[in-house]
Amino acid sequence: MATSVGAAKAAVLKDPKIQTQIQTFQAFKPWTALPVTTSRSRLRPSSSVIRAVSTPVKPYTTTPVPKRSKVEIFKEQSNFIRYPLNEELLTDSPNINEAATQLIKFHGSYQQYDRAERGPKSYSFMLRTKNPCGKVPNRLYLAMDELADEFGIGTLRLTTRQTFQLHGVLKKDLKTVMSTIIRNMGSTLGACGDLNRNVLAPAAPFARKDYLFAQETAENIAALLTPQSGFYYDIWVDGERFMSAEPPEVTKARNDNSHGTNFLDSPEPIYGTQFLPRKFKIAVTVPTDNSVDIFTNDIGVVVVSDANGEPLGFNVYVGGGMGRTHRLETTFPRLSEPLGFVPKEDILYAVKAIVVTQRENGRRDDRKYSRMKYLIDSWGIEKFRSVVEQYHGKKFEPIHELPEWEFKSYLGWHEQSITCPGGFAQVVKGWEGLLKGDGGLFCGLHVDNGRIGGKMKKTLREVIEKYNLDVRLTPNQNIILCNIRSAWKRPITTALAQGGLLQPRYVDPLNLTAMACPALPMCPLAITEAERGIPDLLKRVRAVFEKVGLKYNESVVIRVTGCPNGCARPYMAELGLVGDGPNSYQIWLGGTPNQTSLAKTFMNKVKVQDFEKVLEPLFYYWKCKRQTKESFGDFTNRMGFEKLQQLVDKWEGPVKGPSRYNLKLFADKETYEAVDALAKLQNKNAHQLAMEVIRNFVAAQQNGKGE
Repeated sequence: MATSVGAAKAAVLKDPKIQTQIQTFQAFKPWTALPVTTSRSRLRPSSSVIRAVSTPVKPYTTTPVPKRSKVEIFKEQSNFIRYPLNEELLTDSPNINEAATQLIKFHGSYQQYDRAERGPKSYSFMLRTKNPCGKVPNRLYLAMDELADEFGIGTLRLTTRQTFQLHGVLKKDLKTVMSTIIRNMGSTLGACGDLNRNVLAPAAPFARKDYLFAQETAENIAALLTPQSGFYYDIWVDGERFMSAEPPEVTKARNDNSHGTNFLDSPEPIYGTQFLPRKFKIAVTVPTDNSVDIFTNDIGVVVVSDANGEPLGFNVYVGGGMGRTHRLETTFPRLSEPLGFVPKEDILYAVKAIVVTQRENGRRDDRKYSRMKYLIDSWGIEKFRSVVEQYHGKKFEPIHELPEWEFKSYLGWHEQSITCPGGFAQVVKGWEGLLKGDGGLFCGLHVDNGRIGGKMKKTLREVIEKYNLDVRLTPNQNIILCNIRSAWKRPITTALAQGGLLQPRYVDPLNLTAMACPALPMCPLAITEAERGIPDLLKRVRAVFEKVGLKYNESVVIRVTGCPNGCARPYMAELGLVGDGPNSYQIWLGGTPNQTSLAKTFMNKVKVQDFEKVLEPLFYYWKCKRQTKESFGDFTNRMGFEKLQQLVDKWEGPVKGPSRYNLKLFADKETYEAVDALAKLQNKNAHQLAMEVIRNFVAAQQNGKGE
């Protein structure tokens, strides 16, 4: 990842008596920022605007000082995210203090402890990588695999933002783990904290102009917004720089200050000492491909091409975000909305202008309201656009019309096609060999909740190492093996199946689109279970499907989080479960399979043991009353929550018809009854047991024929 070699000149502030030296950071703007006013709002904005600059020494005056959150003070006094983390890492204590806990997030780590353990807290650290587009070189994957075994808990966690999470790292091992990641073509810089996070893009390695351009743009945006002051390398590799060549257009856009966007003479020209008010998320994609949940990001960027497939520019969307707080209606999930179209040569400047608008005007007094979605909701899109245009120096053009969105998982085997949407071929330089079949396949693998461990982990390492494969991580917590030669397809398929990595047709459709956050026991924000609870939940949903007569190949998008912060994006699901108490969840309904509609709260405080009382009537009436090809989410929106609540309240069970047997699995009644009897001993139904037996057989016997 590209970084400049500029370094901070300020001394570490240890003594309160010399805190006036904060001014020597020189991370100030030489002009007055644009004022905030309110045009419409669901919350009352702060009466004082909080600027994204270091606060000077308090003068002897009666002028009130704007309120700032504690984190803003930590950032200001940190010498660009160094102090006191650099000192805390040297102590014998297993944990770090409050200020360092906030600062280490900028380095890509969270301090955690096992909440299930009693007695003294057993501290460890979670590390998150930064992988624009989800790209993971072969060397980095193998290093992460080894680190998980040697310093972690023996598993790798794939995230909903195309990165790895490594859990259970002890403080004494942090520098070893961090430096190993850096020296193996990886980074954790900016994976957490108040700055731009990992930039998403479609993970599919298609050799198609629009896909390649989207991925290149995502990487350039990531480079543009990477911190430049060197704090990351100072802490973890003693100041040694590990840099890739940065495209000149990125350097030019970062250094451009023709519209007052930059901090003059600062090692952080875009971020200054204070960085951003909160986390900032960006995704880039191509028309129709909504594998990235484009509308949930602070900025969504969509490639717009001409009739020949040549990229012209980008539609830009702003103001998405998932986080909220229970019982506080002024916090809410929000979908992004159109800002406008920009030519392709202007995209970095436009993104920078949006980031600076949030930097200067986002709230820094109350972190619950610091995301850009609240600024846009308060101002309105017209005022927001006007302010961004001042920083950009240009007007946005009208948005271009796009085709319908689709959710694309890219699971299974695919050719790394070079076919354009219009049906004609475009040979991209460097990819001509794909036409000959050498290196022209990729294989998408489903990973339940993104947790790679045990036999699966061992198998993946063996395959990736043996065939020297690069991988891609998807926003749906799955993994793609890239650049596979045709001759390798059969042995790789066999090896994967024996490791439990089955082709998608052998995986329950409910599992294919489900997601959950890690939640308990390590996440400090979790109220209840998510990752550990979703396997049983999906089995129960499948049993309800069976009971009400829904077919096995039918599915709904289910997402579960242990708290309302929304890491697994539950507010976009057809059925979202959001923890609101011990073994208790809010039920959200109304998202759609293509991730373009925001769900709404249907019920609160539903206990785990009562799920069937709610789900049975909902799924039964969906089966009976849906329109042709109507998804569950569209059905719940059309029916309305008041009517659905009535159906739930009056539910007495499905209307029983004549006995029916699944003749696709059971050729006769006697076989069905025998399997059903065995299934009941395992608290399953006949269909579940039969499918389990079939999948286990396939996993053991699969020889690669017919994939």
